Amino acid sequence: MNAVDLTAAVETAKETELDRLGSSKLLLALTDAELDRESVLRAAAASELAARETFSTWAADEAHDAAADLFADIADQEQRHYEQVTELLGEETEPPGSGPMHGYLRERDGTVERLAGGLLGRTLVSDRTHLQVVSFFVNEADESAADVVRDLRIETREAQERGLELLDSVCTTEEDWATAESVANYTIQLAYDDFADVLVGMGVDPKPIC
Repeated sequence: MNAVDLTAAVETAKETELDRLGSSKLLLALTDAELDRESVLRAAAASELAARETFSTWAADEAHDAAADLFADIADQEQRHYEQVTELLGEETEPPGSGPMHGYLRERDGTVERLAGGLLGRTLVSDRTHLQVVSFFVNEADESAADVVRDLRIETREAQERGLELLDSVCTTEEDWATAESVANYTIQLAYDDFADVLVGMGVDPKPIC
């Protein structure tokens, strides 16, 4: 296996969950159905802060030098993303709780687990979050905000590419690849379960209406 095969396997295994996370219902869950500019920006800022904390935690104790450097770079990137979002918002936000996905990720202590969870599983979720935020601002005719979030999405995809490239070098056995696939899948599942639980609590079915 390699990183390309891994990505394809994860996207296939979690196709349903990723499709639902990529729906317009995602913002309902993230904002508690408060679909206004401030609430969407606060949700986006919380996401960037949570990621910053995860990667900062990893950078501080990662034994693999290249991975530690990558985690530090991404922590800095997530801080910049947070600042860009709060500039649109006009104020800083309170640090969020870790949430199920980031709580799980912060407990990972292996390089393979961290790369697969943080730079494959999480980024596949983040890509869909960014897309929904972009769509919100496009619908609101706020192209400047949409452009900012588009840039965040591009940079997150670039970070994913760096993570997958490094994963190719640190996965040396089939067991490593199996671990990577398991962690990436579980990361997505946690994000989906949290999303679905919030919607169900609001009386909304997370399944698409056919």
